[in-house]
Amino acid sequence: MNAIPVLNLFTQPNGSAFDPSDWNILAQHWYPVARIQDVSTTPQQVILLDVKMALYKTESGRIHLVRDICPHRGVPLTKGWVQGEEIVCPYHGLHYNAEGKCSKIPAQPELTKISGRFSLTKFPVVEKYGLIWTSLFSRDESEANFPVLETWEAEGHQAILPPFVDIGGSSGRQLEGFIDVAHFAWVHHQAFADRENQMVPKYHTERTDYGLKSIYISNVSNYPHSVQYLEPEGFMWTREFDVYPPFSATLKVYFPNDGILKILNACCPVSHNKTRLFVPLTRNFDTTGDLQAVYDFNAQIFAEDQDMVESQKPEELPLDISMEAHFEADRSSTTYRRILAEWGLSKRYIV
Repeated sequence: MNAIPVLNLFTQPNGSAFDPSDWNILAQHWYPVARIQDVSTTPQQVILLDVKMALYKTESGRIHLVRDICPHRGVPLTKGWVQGEEIVCPYHGLHYNAEGKCSKIPAQPELTKISGRFSLTKFPVVEKYGLIWTSLFSRDESEANFPVLETWEAEGHQAILPPFVDIGGSSGRQLEGFIDVAHFAWVHHQAFADRENQMVPKYHTERTDYGLKSIYISNVSNYPHSVQYLEPEGFMWTREFDVYPPFSATLKVYFPNDGILKILNACCPVSHNKTRLFVPLTRNFDTTGDLQAVYDFNAQIFAEDQDMVESQKPEELPLDISMEAHFEADRSSTTYRRILAEWGLSKRYIV
């Protein structure tokens, strides 16, 4: 993957714990920051790489994402409101249009030509898989390494978007945990796995133009324990992991009777040790089933993972392979770490 040209619109926020070089590399890439269904005409604050942004929808339905600060006196725009197609600062009533330009200063109503210094920092908005994606520096979505969830709008597949999960841990640690197959028996034994079925068969991992792909075949069921009696005798489960660095991955699980479940694990690195996780998923079976059951099972799985991620030390993902011990089943995670290291992220990488 080639490096994306950097557009330096601003610098790393004060107080950010990211290594400055790491922050500038990560700021070039695209991340989800919210679910589309949660956006309204009431401005809300979202945070990406310690940058606070105001997310809102105008009365026409257009979605906007701007830096959450009025250039006049530094008041958060999320304290303001939407009026028609504009956002209004609550301090002095300045109006900002769809291009982020100030269109009205109420204290000087006769002013017709307003300085360009009264302009908001706008961020791109891409709607994909029920999520709002953006980048701090990149403005060309064709350069983005978006994960592929081809089943999201495919006929016969049900698209489901559970609530997001806030994790007090790094995005790198969370993503690595998602692609780790050796922890199933120990962390998810109450949900679907079995502590008596511990062995991880050798699996295939290869680099791709987007990141890496692993194919894992085992007899570890993906059914919840309560319905594992439905599994055909001797059925082997195939799981395909596709990793899209820096912090997205998909898991495609092949169920009996040509069933397919596909899960997107998409991290928003809020800060160096805080992650907002979005998990769009699709299935082509049980499409009229209870959605709450899907939400509950999803929440159980990620709560089990969250406990591990939030307790890991060091909090950062060590990109120097020699800093932690590894065994054969870690091939996906060590490949992932090497890719990030090759990007130029530092050995003391702390996301």
